[in-house]
Amino acid sequence: MRESVLREQWLNWAPILKVLSVLWLVLAVFMMVPWLVLVIEEEPDARAFALSTGIVLASVAISLLATLRITVSLKPWQMFLVTTLSWVSISTFASLPLVLGAPQLTFTNAVFESVSAITTTGSTVLSRIDQLSDGLKLWRGIMQWLGGIGIIVMGIAILPFLKVGGMRLFHTESSDWSDKVMPKTGGIAKATLGIYCGFTLTAMLAYWLGGMAPLDAVVHAMTSLATGGFANSDASFGAYAEQPHLLWLGSLFMLMGALPFVLYIRVLRGARMALWRDQQVHGLLILLATVCLLLTLWRMWLGTPPFEALTHVVFNVISVVTTTGYASDDYTLWGPMATVAFFYLTFVGGCSGSTAGGMKIFRFQVAMLLLVSQLRFLNHSSGVFVSRYNGQTLTDEITRGVVAFSFFFFLTIAGLALGLSLMGLDFITALSGAATAVANVGPGLGDIIGPSGNFIPLPDAAKWLLCVGMLMGRLEILTVLVLLTPMFWRR
Repeated sequence: MRESVLREQWLNWAPILKVLSVLWLVLAVFMMVPWLVLVIEEEPDARAFALSTGIVLASVAISLLATLRITVSLKPWQMFLVTTLSWVSISTFASLPLVLGAPQLTFTNAVFESVSAITTTGSTVLSRIDQLSDGLKLWRGIMQWLGGIGIIVMGIAILPFLKVGGMRLFHTESSDWSDKVMPKTGGIAKATLGIYCGFTLTAMLAYWLGGMAPLDAVVHAMTSLATGGFANSDASFGAYAEQPHLLWLGSLFMLMGALPFVLYIRVLRGARMALWRDQQVHGLLILLATVCLLLTLWRMWLGTPPFEALTHVVFNVISVVTTTGYASDDYTLWGPMATVAFFYLTFVGGCSGSTAGGMKIFRFQVAMLLLVSQLRFLNHSSGVFVSRYNGQTLTDEITRGVVAFSFFFFLTIAGLALGLSLMGLDFITALSGAATAVANVGPGLGDIIGPSGNFIPLPDAAKWLLCVGMLMGRLEILTVLVLLTPMFWRR
């Protein structure tokens, strides 16, 4: 009897382990890239990457051998586990080169840096980044780039299937998993990867032609499209503040990463107006244009020359709204109004199916439609009102998802902020730190973790708490919370 129970448990968990091992294998392959760079440059960090790659490959080999005869056919509850465990395990493995190759990093700091990278948050505990080896700089960019493509695939194919946070609104044929791993997503996954790689190569070339060093062009291209925000300098993109054309290029590539990649596919397949007809895109562009105009006028009123004001406002607004986290200037010095505006923008995010984090613009639009519908009902209580978004009817399932996600999004931020305050952090640092973690933005507010600050002074317990916040924010909150319910484990 006991053996049959153990066998049943193994058959439940083995497919999950097999899927995870494939993802670890991909990570190990990419880990070899900075290793090769370091070997060519004869840098001592090469040993750290070699050992890290060996550990990951050993884990892959053991897992694949153990699950060799297992057929992968995932049920919905297994998909929840795969989604969460993949991000946790990959973040842990990705921290190994930082633990072994960056002597100034403790295990806690290395995990914080890797979680921030994989979730494309962009918060950092590193200083004197320009003095890191080329391999470590490249690895930080690769981690964010891998996280970016993972976010797109998750947003297009996994989350709509799991009915998380109103994502069912973006259900397509690619989202129908039908208890299998990827029966119909192969084509769209390949197309998405092709577009993502194409955009990245374009950004690399543009940055290089614009005057960046080759390595800087590669890293900034990866982190721009991934809307991650890791840079090769402590000054972030401020290192190029005297080269406005690079700031405008950065703004363009961040915006490209924050738009729905499934719409790029439709454009390539002949639907030329797909981007311009999408309500998400309209909402995002209108928001960006409005905020940029107001803040530019504000800075001009404070005495900043018009072109300089426009350049830095556009760059930093797009960076925060798309949750990239680059900074070309310390916008907390632009006055109280600007500081409050940037705090509000922290929560917005880009479009669903993009690399951006945050609440996503569609949830604000759906909330507005629900508000309008409720106001109509109050005026005409016997009326029947149907709300539509992008041509689709807003069903009870979708509205429940949006409301539940929004509630738990802010509840998570409130809980994290309270926890951080109990660790001795001041109000601004605790609140903005929690918000920037859950929204996956990167920099917070204040002297410690602001645009010109760093997360290294925070206590270790605060960093672990922020890691939880970053993962929950990236996994759309509900995907993680469902694992904490007793009902989930009663099966």
